[in-house]
Order: sequence, then C-alpha cells, then structure tokens
Amino acid sequence: MAKSIAIVNQKGGVGKTTTCVNLGAALTSAGKRVLICDFDPQANSTSGLGVDKSTVSPNVYDVLINGADVKRALVKTPYGQLIASNKTLSGAGIEMVGIEGREYLLKNALQPVKDDFDFLLIDCPPSLELLTLNALCAADTLIVPVQCEYYALEGLSDLLTTIRIVKRSLNPSLELEGVLLTMYDGRTNLSLQVAEEVKHHFPGKVYATVIPRNVRLSEAPSHGKPVTAYDPFSRGTEAYTSLAAEVISKNT
Repeated sequence: MAKSIAIVNQKGGVGKTTTCVNLGAALTSAGKRVLICDFDPQANSTSGLGVDKSTVSPNVYDVLINGADVKRALVKTPYGQLIASNKTLSGAGIEMVGIEGREYLLKNALQPVKDDFDFLLIDCPPSLELLTLNALCAADTLIVPVQCEYYALEGLSDLLTTIRIVKRSLNPSLELEGVLLTMYDGRTNLSLQVAEEVKHHFPGKVYATVIPRNVRLSEAPSHGKPVTAYDPFSRGTEAYTSLAAEVISKNT
C-alpha cells in the first residue's frame, strides 16, 4: 500500500510544488510507483508535469465533490501518475462544509488506488483550511519545506498546532516525515543561520539533503517538466535525486 505523504506549509513560495513534482519524478526514476495528487487550486503540479489543467477531466474536484471514479482521474506522465487539479477546486472548501465526514473526503476518494502505488504525494494549498485538513487526514506523514529566508519559522508554530489537533482528534497516526530546507545558499550567513535554527527546532527530523537556489529548478515548470527531465545534470536534479534516496531509505 502506498505511503501517503502530504507536502505542506501554509506559507506560499517555499517550494511545496517544486518538491512534489521533482521528488515524485526522482522517486519514479528510482523505480518506485508514484501518484501525485495535486490538491492546490493553482494546479501548478499539474502544469509542472506537462498536463493541461484547463482540459483534463475528471480532475480531483470531480472525484471529491462529484463522485467521479478516481481510477478514471489518473493521468499517466513520464514522471509518475497524476490526479490533476484546476481552479474549480478553489470553491470545494465551501461545498464540503455541509458534507458529513468532510475531513475524510480525500482519504476516502484515494483509498481505491492506494494499493497500486508505493508513494502518494499530496501537494497542499498554501493555507490551513478545509482542503489542507483533508490532506492531513489522508496522509500518513508530512514533509514540510522551509525556505532559508528571514521569515522561515514564522507561521510554523500555527502549522504545528494544526498538526497536533489533527493528530489528537482526526488522524492519530499522522507523523512528521521530515523538514526540508529549500532555496538554500551556502554562501550566505542567513541560510546557515536558518538551517541551524530549523535543526534546533526539529532535532533528527531535518533532511540531510538541502535544495539549493538553482536557475534550472525555476525554469523547468515553464517547460512542463520536472528538473530531472529538463536538466538531468543540474544541481536541482542532484538535490532531488538525493532527497528521493533519503525518502526511500526511511521507508524500506
């Protein structure tokens, strides 16, 4: 059965989608069966894997709200399989409010395909509302990307409080898979200071792999490819290949 990993941080621009797409591609390259669930209305994981978010149907909204068959929603890409998203998902939070068991809609929707994969990666929206709550209830563990910037730890306490509440009342088995340092620049004191602070707050939970600032990583989404396909010899590819190896070793 797939290990379900939600990639979550309510701050935007910290590398959630970049991590979801590129970790998924690197795991696929390592021979793992990977499903990426794009659970962000911005649908950047969808377009980052070369899938047209405006035409793909059924998508995750159809599965969640309209009862579409999740197996029909699977899109095969060279980098793993995908359940696509688009902007219609942005209204799902309001529609879900009146549904019984609303926190478990995503978990229940994904259940029929979990046996077909080794890893299920869920790209979460940059907020702590009902969509993210669904992802936390559907996940076994969480990867939290933390940007090596001045405000890196701001808001993490809110996220950790939410995780504790979910663990206590909705998903007792939820655990922190790891904290991932992103946009790291080893030439600056700031990156080094943030790294030390994050390691102090999350002892034993910070990945040895750090994701560097890398032009190729930034360019790859506009070509509809993960960096592993866009530039196989870039520092970004090297980093996500290394991260995939860490994730695999932790889960074998």
